[in-house]
Amino acid sequence: MDSTAQTAAPAAIARPHSKTELFVACTVIALQGFGGVLAIVQREMVDKRRWLTRAQFVEEWAVAQILPGPNVVNLVIMLGDRYFGIRGSLAATAGILALPLCIVLGLVVLYNNFADLPVVQGALRGMGAAAAGLIGAAAIKMIQGLAGNVLGGAITTGLIGLTFALVALLRVPLIWAVLGLGVPACLIAWARLRRQLAPGAKP
Repeated sequence: MDSTAQTAAPAAIARPHSKTELFVACTVIALQGFGGVLAIVQREMVDKRRWLTRAQFVEEWAVAQILPGPNVVNLVIMLGDRYFGIRGSLAATAGILALPLCIVLGLVVLYNNFADLPVVQGALRGMGAAAAGLIGAAAIKMIQGLAGNVLGGAITTGLIGLTFALVALLRVPLIWAVLGLGVPACLIAWARLRRQLAPGAKP
């Protein structure tokens, strides 16, 4: 293979070597997820471990958001199933929940005793601001994964803007935003993919 082909080839995607490695990775993600784990999951799964490409992460995160339950749990269930089937899903779920659950139970006891202290209230406000910043940074990175989206740049940008306006500005419940924008977007994407895959369609 010549140098031009090597340059054009996508970066190699790795995979977890065992269910134990998957469990440990999910535990590491969970222990860093104060206030939200989107940025942490993306860094660990895409940038550091390279178990998913940016495009794969965006697709699976989108599916995780529309399924019932916590987004990150849905995501690691799909990730575990991708590599090890049902046992991988169970290992990933245990990793994302087991140790954090013990820590949260301990923190609840402490919080009930010290919640009224100004230093505790200030620390919680500070963590909330930091979590918002992390989520914003992760969202900017995720936009890069939409570069080759079948919907195209104009529709994708419009959907992002409308979603922000509905949820952040107009306070529309998330379920209605998903149904109102997500369903039409899925239908448009399905129609375009169908045309692309039709016999005789131009590549």
